[in-house]
Amino acid sequence: MKHFMAFSALLLALASAAAQAQILIGQTAGFSGPVAAGVKETTDGARLYIDAVNARGGVAGQKIELTISLDDRFDPKQAAENARILIEERNVAALFLSRGTPHSEAIMPLLDKHGIPLIAPSTGAMVLHQPVRKHVFNVRATYQREAEKAITHLATIGMTRIAVLHVDDSFGLDGLAGAQKGFAAAKLAPILLDKFDRNKPDFSRIGPAVQQAGAQAVLLVASAAAVLDGIKALRAAGSSAQVVTLSNNASAGFVKGLGQHARGVIVTQVFPQSMSYGLVKEAHDLARAKGGGEVSPAMLEGFAAGKVLVEALRRAGPRPSRARIQSALENFGKFDIGGLEVHFSPQDHTGMDFADLSIITADGKFRR
Repeated sequence: MKHFMAFSALLLALASAAAQAQILIGQTAGFSGPVAAGVKETTDGARLYIDAVNARGGVAGQKIELTISLDDRFDPKQAAENARILIEERNVAALFLSRGTPHSEAIMPLLDKHGIPLIAPSTGAMVLHQPVRKHVFNVRATYQREAEKAITHLATIGMTRIAVLHVDDSFGLDGLAGAQKGFAAAKLAPILLDKFDRNKPDFSRIGPAVQQAGAQAVLLVASAAAVLDGIKALRAAGSSAQVVTLSNNASAGFVKGLGQHARGVIVTQVFPQSMSYGLVKEAHDLARAKGGGEVSPAMLEGFAAGKVLVEALRRAGPRPSRARIQSALENFGKFDIGGLEVHFSPQDHTGMDFADLSIITADGKFRR
């Protein structure tokens, strides 16, 4: 009887350990505030893949726990504090899908202090790519690449009077740098260049200035809320200029917010939309199986990020510590996530360089 009781206790202990076996992943992002819609969709995309992996038993028998998501309200100071809590108090194995350029910059000192990787920050900031940041692993193209492609496209279709409006922070300056590369390649100069405050954007002056300059197109580099305000101000001032914005606004929530102004807005993309890519088809199939709707570009970014996270955990072995995950990522080499290759090495943490354009249709969809 004693042996039976001891054996039963052992089974219960093993079952309890198995039930508690989790890989804790932390996230800080603006779940409320000006980027909330995009953050929700990107996180939903990541969960779509992670939930599917967990349903198959997880990684080496351990479930990936991404419920440790803290709201930083799109405030860089709060993002840093959230990261500290996740790293020092919640003891997460990695950080994942932070949102925003100054926000991710605010986290970086903590990454270096604790030797913990940040996987797939949802920003294309060049500062996270060059010079190589030891603990940052990007899974998307840079904003500079997107902005350059946008200007090149506008010049190719004959538009020469192009204005650039950007938020006055590191994100806005990144987009401006890319746009300037596009202008230089097309042998053009912006017809108007202006900036606005990130926290209190005021387009009452800028809207009429764009109209008076006779701009044919406007590249608007900002978060969704500011871009929405900017477009409304342009239209109120009488400008019919083609509006282009970057992939940080490639969400269904952004389209909904635009309302009557949505049709015809061009949004750059850092992931393909075609079902000919295995990545896109897999995401749509999983969403359909769960009874979900169409997978937005923002969801697809999160889905791709989830695939990279899971592969890094798999390669890190049965006990994925921070150091093992870091090593797995630095020795990642090339990894096909479904028609697209992600590549990491100690000298290159860019991940991918895919960039394309989409236009919002009358029915509120992103189409090439």
